[in-house]
Amino acid sequence: MGVVRNLRQVDADAAGVDVAFRADVHAGFGQTPKAIPARWFYDTTGSALFEDITALPEYYPTRSETDLLTRHARDLAAAIGAGRAVVELGSGSSTKTPLLLDAIAPAAYVPVDISGEFLRDSARALAARFAGLPVYPVEADFTQRVDMPREIADLPKLGFFPGSTIGNMVARTAVDLLRNWREALGEGSLLLIGIDRIKDERVLELAYDDPAGVTAAFNLNLLERINRELGGDIPVENFTHRAIWNDVFARIEMHLVAACDMDFVVDGRRYEMTAGETIHSENSHKYGARDANLLLRASGWTPVASWDDTDPAFALILAKATAFRSAP
Repeated sequence: MGVVRNLRQVDADAAGVDVAFRADVHAGFGQTPKAIPARWFYDTTGSALFEDITALPEYYPTRSETDLLTRHARDLAAAIGAGRAVVELGSGSSTKTPLLLDAIAPAAYVPVDISGEFLRDSARALAARFAGLPVYPVEADFTQRVDMPREIADLPKLGFFPGSTIGNMVARTAVDLLRNWREALGEGSLLLIGIDRIKDERVLELAYDDPAGVTAAFNLNLLERINRELGGDIPVENFTHRAIWNDVFARIEMHLVAACDMDFVVDGRRYEMTAGETIHSENSHKYGARDANLLLRASGWTPVASWDDTDPAFALILAKATAFRSAP
């Protein structure tokens, strides 16, 4: 069993509620249009629902990325090399991680995720599978500054950011995040990142609004979480899930749509919504090849290799921490 210790970097209040969650909910309900950051989907229930989504036939990213990791295992091993500490951002259940770990013979594994219970369960399962591999789960919001475990301080590092999660962030935030991780992983580090490509609008909308309603339940659970953790009385039954393609921003948007006029209380504060008003809950940006490379370069990462699937289009890109220069 390789799990050595858990590191928790989440700031909770006396009631055990993440203070950033509380602040984001109030800020999001207080603005127009209303919006809540997508990272708050992932409590234990939301994390389990997302795992269900990844198994849906309409949700191609997991299938495509898994196929790429399997088909190109030898190429990945040659490009990455052995002996690195793998740091996975937003690890979730780490279902794709064994494919990478099998390929590259790592020195340690550091899963970073905001859902503590889900993180610890998956870390234990992975440690049992890879006997002798040191596993250091870090409970933290990977979109913020995260301190690395001291045990991996002297190891070369590989950031693993699968699932096209970078697409959840607008360009400014994505660059900030990738720059933060460039600093956290340090000189000589590599980054293996999943990037979803632009494709047919109908394929995209089905991936985020499946006929079985699993994605709808995932979206609505955000309101359930607010009610559970912040003492809310949001009438969840009066909201519906909507996923649309926004071509101007090259992204799928998920919204929670109010079916009627309503008011509700969250954490002692009252909010109002009118029929048809929405809560913007997620973006999933899609990138062309040049767009993705520019995003990485702007963040201090130089793309060195890529592996692309074509049906539907998805990519794994390997990038190296770029040395800082005072001039071109």
